[in-house]
Amino acid sequence: MRGRRLSAEEVVTLKVLATKGATNSAVSRILGVTEGAVRYQLNRDLDSNGNAKAFKAEAVSEVIKHWVASKEHGQRPVNIKDLFEHLVFEYAYEGSYKSVLRYVRAHYPKPKIRTFRRVETPPGAQSQTDWGEFPGVRIAGETVDLHAFVMVLSHSRMPVVIWTRSENQLSWLKSHNEAFRRLGGVPAVNRIDNVKTAIARGAGAWGTINETYRAYALAVGFHIDACQPRAANAKGKVEAKVKLSRFLLDPRDKDWISLEALQAASDLLIERWAKGALCPATGKSVFESWQDEVERLGKLPILPEPFDIAVTRPVRPDCSVSFEGRFYPVPFAHVGSQVEVRGCAGTVQILAEGRILREFQRGTSQRVLTDQDCYEGEATDRVLPPPPLGKMGKRLQEIMEMDVEKRPINLYAALAEVAR
Repeated sequence: MRGRRLSAEEVVTLKVLATKGATNSAVSRILGVTEGAVRYQLNRDLDSNGNAKAFKAEAVSEVIKHWVASKEHGQRPVNIKDLFEHLVFEYAYEGSYKSVLRYVRAHYPKPKIRTFRRVETPPGAQSQTDWGEFPGVRIAGETVDLHAFVMVLSHSRMPVVIWTRSENQLSWLKSHNEAFRRLGGVPAVNRIDNVKTAIARGAGAWGTINETYRAYALAVGFHIDACQPRAANAKGKVEAKVKLSRFLLDPRDKDWISLEALQAASDLLIERWAKGALCPATGKSVFESWQDEVERLGKLPILPEPFDIAVTRPVRPDCSVSFEGRFYPVPFAHVGSQVEVRGCAGTVQILAEGRILREFQRGTSQRVLTDQDCYEGEATDRVLPPPPLGKMGKRLQEIMEMDVEKRPINLYAALAEVAR
C-alpha cells in the first residue's frame, strides 16, 4: 500500500474511527493508506509524553476571544489573516499564521457560509474603475511599464481602457476625462478601488477621499463610492474587464510606434468585442446595450483640465489669491470669500461654486499677474469695486498692453504728455 497525503475530511474520519476503538490497521484498510500514515496523524498533535501539544497562540487566547466576539459574534472568523495581522501589529505576536489558524480551528466552530446578493444596476447609475499593470511594453523602441486605466459601465458592461505611463494624480484624472468622452456621458456613481489617487487615508466607506479627486468629481458631477477592502464581488465587473484587457490585447506582443497607436488599436478591439459580446442584463449585445444606456448618463460637461493640486484660498482685498509663490487676480466680487485654485498640467484655474473664474499660465517667471477686468463691474451687496483708473493710469495700461514693437520709443515722454 503506497503512502499518500490525506485530505482534511479523511483526517477527521481517521480520528473519529480511532476514538471509537478502531485499530490502526483497520483504519488504514478503510482509508487505503499505510499504518504509518495513520500513526502519524494520531500522534502529530501529541508531545513526547503523549499529551496534547499546547498551541503557541494559547498565549494570546484572551485577545483572540475578544477579537472574535467583537468581529464575528462568537463564530469562527472568515478571514483569519486579519486576526493574525491584528496580533502581530498590536501585540507583537511572534508565531506563524498557521499557528493562529490551528488554534482558531480547534477552539471555534466552523463559520456559517456567507452569501452575497447579486444586484443589477439600472442604466446610467454606476461605473466601476480600476488599474491594470503591464510591465515591459515596447514603445518606439523603448521598454516602458504601462498602466491600463479600466472603466466599465455596470449596466451595459461597456468597457473603456486608457493606456498611461504612470498612475499619478494627473494620469488618474486625465484617464477619467478620456473614459467619459468615450462612454458619451457621466454615470451617477463611480465605484473605485482604494488607490492613493482616490483615497488619501483608510479604505472603503471609512476612508478619506483625496481632496483633488473630490474636487474633480464635484466639477464633473458624479459620486465617489470607495469599495470595501478585500471585497472582489463588489467590483467584479471591472476586475473581469481588467483581465479582458489582457485577453483582447496584450501590448507586450509587439513594438508600438507610439502610445497613441496602442490606444487606437485598443479602442478598435474593444468596439469589436462589444458588438459580439452579450450583455446579461439586457440580452442584447454590449454595444447595443451601451447605446441605450448613453441616454441615461449625465450629459458630458466641459471637462476640467486634469490637475495635481487643488487648494482653497481666501481672496485678498487687492483682488488676488496666492498660489505657488505667485499672486493671481480674481474678480473683485469674490473678495473676502474662499475660492478653489487648481494646479493643472500647464495652467492655474481659479473656481468658485464649480465655475471657472479665471485661467492663467502656470509657473511663469512673473510673481504678480494682473487682469484689469477683475476690477471692473458694479458693486455687490457685499463688496465695492476698486477705484477706477485715472487718465494716466489708463494710458499706462494701454501702453503696457501694446505689442513691444508698437510701443512709443520714449515711454517717459508719452506719459509726461498725458500728465499735462
